Amino acid sequence: MQYISTRGGIPAISFTKAVMMGLAEDGGLLLPRTVPRIDTETLNAWQDLSYTELAFEIMSRFIDDIPASDLRKLINRSYASFDCKEVVPLIHHDNLHIMELFHGPTFAFKDIALQFLGNLFEYLLERDQGVMNILGATSGDTGSAAIYGVRGKERINIFILHPHLRVSPIQEQQMTTVTDDNVFNIAIRGTFDDGQAIVKSIFNDIDFKSRFHLGAINSINWARILAQVVYYVHSCLHVSRHESHKALDFAVPTGNFGDIFAGFIAKRMLPCGTIHKLILATNSNDILSRFVTNGDYSLRQVTPTSSPSMDIQAASNFERYLYYLLDQEPDRTREAMEQFGKTGKLDLSPYLDQIRRDFIAGTATEKNVLQTIGTFYQQHGYVLDPHTAVGIFVAQAHRKEGVPMICLATAHPAKFGETVHAAIGRDPELPKALGDLAGRKSRCELMSADRGLIQDFISSHARHGQDPS
Repeated sequence: MQYISTRGGIPAISFTKAVMMGLAEDGGLLLPRTVPRIDTETLNAWQDLSYTELAFEIMSRFIDDIPASDLRKLINRSYASFDCKEVVPLIHHDNLHIMELFHGPTFAFKDIALQFLGNLFEYLLERDQGVMNILGATSGDTGSAAIYGVRGKERINIFILHPHLRVSPIQEQQMTTVTDDNVFNIAIRGTFDDGQAIVKSIFNDIDFKSRFHLGAINSINWARILAQVVYYVHSCLHVSRHESHKALDFAVPTGNFGDIFAGFIAKRMLPCGTIHKLILATNSNDILSRFVTNGDYSLRQVTPTSSPSMDIQAASNFERYLYYLLDQEPDRTREAMEQFGKTGKLDLSPYLDQIRRDFIAGTATEKNVLQTIGTFYQQHGYVLDPHTAVGIFVAQAHRKEGVPMICLATAHPAKFGETVHAAIGRDPELPKALGDLAGRKSRCELMSADRGLIQDFISSHARHGQDPS
């Protein structure tokens, strides 16, 4: 399997080179040259596989430069830290199914990809006797999941930027209380978009990237998308065991477009009609829902909400879908992204027919989120986190009779206790691993959102050694 850039400026490369490159050296995002197709007979044969067995079957179709036995070990090791055998259990409420993605070590869906990516990095660096300095920005959960994925690993240092006072207290504590010598937390005075822009700018400095062996853990890294494809297929198989159906809908709360793009890849892989609709749900930071509804992809001011992981305007993975929307033509993709970089907007209304074949979209206000958490608790005794509530609110507006709806539950409600308490009148049950965070020693640097300052800090604390490539 070969990987190419959305902007067409690099030769095709292998999976492991794509993982280590992260952001393509021409500024684009990496994608497989082709998406493998799964026929009905193969899908039916996967019915009784465990989650890890299914992950191997899917990932091995995208990975041909890691021995099968090693890939199996990496997958098994990555999900051994989850607190339930199913890894991704589904909870059924009438015709709505909640896919719980928060059973990893940091209680967020990012663990599913980042436990795998952390182990994959370690494997490749050990194989090639290299080192890596991971650089990433987080809007809430990516940072802690990435840190837990690589903490204590000998050949890796990690630098995570988060927006100061714009993540939940537990999200912040999960990052800053990890004081391993290879972990560096940086709180920036600004938004997630400011941090992401700094990260992308640094990665586009090819000399700096090469000199300090930078690696990417944000969803710009293809391995993260690949790991997320698995749970879409897993949930299709799970529901089909219990219901007779020809299609499923998925409701996905998203701000960075990564989670729903994994669903887009799964839809392209699976037999036609297996996934009916991908329903994109945003909070009041609604650039993605405006794009789907009227073709307006334009920046606005970031509004802080109770679902901070979605408080994003420029979606990191949007360029991957844009590449498909523009008929997989890299020159057109590059020109469109250059225009967006200059103007902060794209008019994609001429493509609305295609966009609406791929997605439906909707937005939830803060009032909608609180009401959804409260009502769902009253009706089902089940507590939603605010991100999941965004997805369920939008899903309820698009439910189709006879079509099962799978809603992605992206975080444990205890990570957003203040919002949950306001909605249901009590605090959510706190997992033991989160109970003592506030009392732990923490370490974090507070800095201005300035690329030069961030680069100087990385230069002073980077791990040095042989280039892994």
